[in-house]
Amino acid sequence: MGAAMTPDDRRANRTNFMLSAILIAAGLALSGLSLMELSSRGKIHLAQTTQPSELAPSVPAGKSDGPAESTPGGTRPTTPAPEPARPDADAQKAGAKPALPPAPAEKTGEPIRN
Repeated sequence: MGAAMTPDDRRANRTNFMLSAILIAAGLALSGLSLMELSSRGKIHLAQTTQPSELAPSVPAGKSDGPAESTPGGTRPTTPAPEPARPDADAQKAGAKPALPPAPAEKTGEPIRN
């Protein structure tokens, strides 16, 4: 049949059984509390979004006819034309301001030499 269990083996088995029973009971209790909390809230909301405003203009500001039409395979319409983030020296002398601030000193490095 099998070897007889010593009292130490029985004590270890009983301790393991009690520990597993306590852990299972704690898990079931925690699951029950969670389900009670969910059911007490009533309706479950998974996500909330804001409703679109009816006052949102369909035409961008400064335009009277809306965005330019794009054709499949064609070039992307750019109205107004894009401007560089950092204008060239002549444009800066004429008063054009860069769209981006200058990079911090630790972000700049020596130019790459080929």
